[in-house]
Amino acid sequence: MVNTQKINFTVPEDIAMELKNRVKKSKRSAFVAEAVRERLASLKKQQLEQELVEGYQARRDESEEINKDWEKTTLEK
Repeated sequence: MVNTQKINFTVPEDIAMELKNRVKKSKRSAFVAEAVRERLASLKKQQLEQELVEGYQARRDESEEINKDWEKTTLEK
């Protein structure tokens, strides 16, 4: 069995009403947990993609510096 924790939060009235109208009371906690889990996974993916972009940009700059150093060495011969 999964450990659970009760959390109280506030949502706009239209969201609360739609949740009440579309999801059975006994299923609401699971529905909200799944929605939050999906959104957190999306945020994590966005963060990882941003970190990859930043890493590739830093690596590109590093490679350009190395290429310039090699170019100087090659031209000296």
